[in-house]
Formats: sequence, structure tokens, C-alpha cells
Amino acid sequence: MARNGVERAVDVRDLSLTFQTADGPVYALSQVNLEVKAGDFVSFIGPSGCGKTTLMRVIADLEQPTGGNITVNGVSPQEARLARAYGYVFQAPALYPWRSIERNVALPLEIMGLGREERRERARKYLELVNLTGFDKKYPWQLSGGMQQRASIARALCFDPDLLLMDEPFGALDEIVRDHLNEQLLQLWDKTGKTVVFVTHSIPEAVFLSTHIVVMSPRPGRIIDIIESPLPRERPLDIRESPEFLEVAQRVREGLRAGHSYDE
Repeated sequence: MARNGVERAVDVRDLSLTFQTADGPVYALSQVNLEVKAGDFVSFIGPSGCGKTTLMRVIADLEQPTGGNITVNGVSPQEARLARAYGYVFQAPALYPWRSIERNVALPLEIMGLGREERRERARKYLELVNLTGFDKKYPWQLSGGMQQRASIARALCFDPDLLLMDEPFGALDEIVRDHLNEQLLQLWDKTGKTVVFVTHSIPEAVFLSTHIVVMSPRPGRIIDIIESPLPRERPLDIRESPEFLEVAQRVREGLRAGHSYDE
């Protein structure tokens, strides 16, 4: 469902990005075209260096394209950033060790100038949403890696952005914790109705989480395939053994092979 009357959360047209370095130009992205509809869960998958994170950083206005056009919620990435239209979850939780979990989650609200009571109320609301009720007074070093990452998700959501950008947030976690957080993330997406753009190296993770899977080539990053998932919105872990899941995973694998990802 569209939020704020905008049906397309992200609209990318013929986008390219070239970095100028001392050793010459590095062609990071080439002729990328992509539509992300409001409410979708879209994963970028491809080999290391293919431009997945670079494309996400362009959406977030952290990198500037050298060609083409992009809008986020119908405006420029800069306008979307200034309007706090997105929350960003990094590969590492990036929590301040000297701040309690509650104060880490509330940090964006503190920067926005909200009062102490409202900050506390919102932080506790989103900690409850990520199943961390009762951990608000703990410090990051007292939490497991998975719990820290859930706190970072709460921080990204606390100012209620339309769009959640997630850059391999579970990549450093073991498989059991990762499976559990994948299930929790789907539940969170269902509860909040956010649009999610997610970067991953994992084919099972991309297929399990996504409404659409964007398969990218090695540098310069291009989109090889965009796969619309036939899986239902509610997905137990054992759906990964279903013929439908395996068929989508095989298509992703074939797209990666077609991009010569295993030769890089």
C-alpha cells in the first residue's frame, strides 16, 4: 500500500555511477533501471563489488550518480534524506557502548530535538516491536550480536520513516540466529507496512524475505533479472523446502551465473 500518496518508493532511470580514482575511473553502476513500489520488500543480490551497497547508498543520498535519474518517495534523494524518509541499518549495529540501549535507539529523536519523555516512549515502543522489551537499560556489550542488530533496527524505525534500507544486517551472524532474525524481520515488515530495500549475499535469505529479488552483475553493476516472488506473505522457515521456493532460488542462481559472478 502506498504511503503518503506515493506509489513508487524508489524510481531509478538509466542510472550510472563512475568513481574517479588515481588509477583511473571505476565504473560502479551502469544503466540501472528499477522501480520499488511502496510496501514491497526488495532484495539486491550479487557478487562482492557488484554495486549492491553503492546503489543503496545512492538511494540514501550518500553517493551521487554520474548519470541518469532517481527519486525516493517522489522527490530527490537529498530531499528524502532531509525529510527523514528512510532509516538505514548497517552491516554492524554501530551502537555507542556508553549509551544504554534505550538511549541508542532514541539518538535520532534526540538529534531531532524531541523531549525526553517522548524519546523514551518511542524508544520503548520500537524496542517492543523488535522483541527487546526489558532491555532498555542494558548496554550494547550486555547483548548478543543478534540483539544488538535488532536494537539498530529499532533505532532506524523510531522516527517512523516510510523506507527501511538494510545493508547485509545479518551477514556476520551464525545461521541459527540469522534464521530467527529473518522470521522476525518478516513479522516486523508485516506489522509496519514499511518499504524495505535489503542487500544480501545469501540466495536463501533473498528468496525467503523478498517480494522482489534484484539480481546484479559484477562491476559495472547492472541488473540482470528482477524476480517477483510467488510465495505467500506469511512464510514459515520450512517454506524453503517447497518446490516454489527452490524454483525461485534456482532462477536467482542462474542469473548470477549468467553474470559470470563465479569468475570474478
